[in-house]
Amino acid sequence: MLGGIPFPFLVLCPLYLFGDSASFSSEEKIQSFQNPDRNEVQRPLELQEIVIVIQSQSNTFHKKRAENLRENLLNQASSISKDLPRVLLLHEILKNEGSWTVLPVIPHLADVHGKNSSWIFFCEEETTVKLQRLLETLQRFDNTKSWFLGKALYDEESTIIHHYAFAENPSVFKYPDFAAGWALSMPLVKKLAHVLRNEPPSSDFTIDLKHEIALYIWQKVEKQELTSVPEFCTDNPTSSKTETCATAFNGSLLSCGNPVKKEDIFVAIKTCHKFHKDRIPVVKKTWERDAVHFEYYSDQEDNTIPTTDLGIPNVERGHCGKTFAILERFLKSNTSKTNWLVILDDDTLISLSRLRKLLSCYDPNEPIFLGERYGYGLGARGYNYITGGGGMVFSRKTVRRLLNSKCRCYSNDAPDDMVLGMCTSGLAIPVIHSPLFHQARPTDYPKDFLTHQVPISFHKHWNIDPVKVYYAWLIQDSEEDFHRKKHLREEL
Repeated sequence: MLGGIPFPFLVLCPLYLFGDSASFSSEEKIQSFQNPDRNEVQRPLELQEIVIVIQSQSNTFHKKRAENLRENLLNQASSISKDLPRVLLLHEILKNEGSWTVLPVIPHLADVHGKNSSWIFFCEEETTVKLQRLLETLQRFDNTKSWFLGKALYDEESTIIHHYAFAENPSVFKYPDFAAGWALSMPLVKKLAHVLRNEPPSSDFTIDLKHEIALYIWQKVEKQELTSVPEFCTDNPTSSKTETCATAFNGSLLSCGNPVKKEDIFVAIKTCHKFHKDRIPVVKKTWERDAVHFEYYSDQEDNTIPTTDLGIPNVERGHCGKTFAILERFLKSNTSKTNWLVILDDDTLISLSRLRKLLSCYDPNEPIFLGERYGYGLGARGYNYITGGGGMVFSRKTVRRLLNSKCRCYSNDAPDDMVLGMCTSGLAIPVIHSPLFHQARPTDYPKDFLTHQVPISFHKHWNIDPVKVYYAWLIQDSEEDFHRKKHLREEL
């Protein structure tokens, strides 16, 4: 199965460079980068020179959150200056399925805002921004030069989600944590726009956007590296740690009222005979106890589990035939009329209790297709899809629209998640991204990235103890208990 991410501003964190320049201290580098001529006085940066892009989504819930953030930012701005910044919603800039990948909107931003703006700052819906502090932070950097600012993340080990980039020393490459916000100076935006018009990204897949954007900028724009700025933070906005921060991030699990009832979720687990003895026992030791309605779908019936044979031969990869048979069974089943269907691999680890909280924010009467979003061929009329390993969540309405259409697998071993992406794209059903679903293991992600998350799922048992991972990362408990167990996760 194939499982495999905007921006007028900066994110501040420790500074990282490649090569010989690493011999200088971070403070020396920041000072020399910001203002090489200590006697030169820069003119004050004005709010209207900043374009803020909220990395929004078109779904009703997410659009409302982005609009609330825009209103908050404009209210802050009105108390600072009569000239307000422009605050844009990413999904509204271009009516393009790939606009969430940011690079497609860069030429537009350069054309529309290149003459009168100095910075483009990108942030997420949950990012808290202190506009005055952001203004002061950006003021320190010479806006006539190219700057790529953010809170730096790096890989401790080479990882499949980054195609094993920088395998010999993956920590040398830094990329921004979008949750803290990130910024591009206008000179860099213009350079990037020029390159994009002549040499758009060549990769077929968009998997981890933040890494891929940083890599494209580094490869195509004069080895431009991320400057990490300490004022771009991902601590909770209520924490004393954020007093000097321009940004903060509320990493609490989203909840919009009472969690969805256990009885309103049907869980479908895809498996096959060769994994009955090793993977299924892990499911039973971990998250199965939180499910009320669930079935294991295999190529062979086994009453000890029990499994259901859908009559679809097992294939080594793709499993599209099996997935569409699950969708058909879900709609036709008389045993459960749940609003929600969750399809999982047998080596997916999930917190159903957290998923129930998250689903309280979505209307099951809307076409919902939720999980970790990937992209395929977005530079050439491609599509988005939910990568299957982290779990795919469907509202009943989505399943009904899929099956009422003529869209089906072109073979039983076609990649089910990608075929579903093609189908939903043709039906104008938006793919809804949540970074709390994960296609890979916790060890495949930077520790700083996971620190501000309360994750919902991980995938793969390779070289880990999946039961220990579940109890360290996904067991039902309060968020306070989850953060107190940080030492257990670091031991894994």
